[in-house]
Amino acid sequence: MGELNVRGTSRQVRHAAASPWLDRAERLGYVVRGLLYGVMGLLAFQVALGVGGRAVDQRGGLLYLTQNAGGKVALAIAVVGLAAYAVWGGVRAVFDPVGRGTSPAGLVQRLAYLWSGLSYAVIVLFGLQLLVGATNVDVQQDSVQTAVAGLLRRPAGGWLTVVAGAVAIAGGIAQVVEAFRAGFRRDLKRYQMSEAEREATDLVGRLGYVGRGVTFAVVGWFLVQAGLHHDAGQAHGYGGAFTFLLAQPIGRQLLGATAICFMALGLHSFAYARWARTLASR
Repeated sequence: MGELNVRGTSRQVRHAAASPWLDRAERLGYVVRGLLYGVMGLLAFQVALGVGGRAVDQRGGLLYLTQNAGGKVALAIAVVGLAAYAVWGGVRAVFDPVGRGTSPAGLVQRLAYLWSGLSYAVIVLFGLQLLVGATNVDVQQDSVQTAVAGLLRRPAGGWLTVVAGAVAIAGGIAQVVEAFRAGFRRDLKRYQMSEAEREATDLVGRLGYVGRGVTFAVVGWFLVQAGLHHDAGQAHGYGGAFTFLLAQPIGRQLLGATAICFMALGLHSFAYARWARTLASR
């Protein structure tokens, strides 16, 4: 009887996850994610050109976007979309609509989807705080640095931070590999796309994955250093990674190339909004 109840509950949850309304909200989430990546890339590109801009993470991108395009209405829409995208991370992890399977590599990818969902849930919380006008939100604070500071106060926090950094580096390398393999193709309904649309989507996807992979690896290196030296100040997110790239030899070229890759990643997210395979449409 208990097993039947569990199965019934599972079917109900799956049915809810396949709701057309949730499907639309998830696609809105891809649009918002694309806008955030695009804003991050555009601002970083301006820094590379020396004409303004600033290095921001996704929270900074959300703040910039909603301060310059509709205020709280835009923020509310963005929060709804990002919340649905966070749910989509859990749906991909549990129900595997994109067919990653139960092999070790598939399980790692599904865990990455779960982590993505949790990461976007944090951004949603930030957006909700902005929406209700919370006065204790420090928009200048690096969220990665804040998280590492909390982790380092716990037993074995230093080694846990090192492990997190190693995982981030491995994830960055995996994304660069994914760029060359173009495995993201199987997540899209390519039969609905024209040849030009398939080629353009592949191009921006490859560029985007390379840029994000490199940045992930830099963030991971920061985490390793923060853990080894027990210093949260050495941990940085995307914004810190962009600043790091700028400080290198030919830094403007490095940052400019990475910024272009992030803008491409935004366009790739728009393609997912149109053609992604979801539970409601596969």
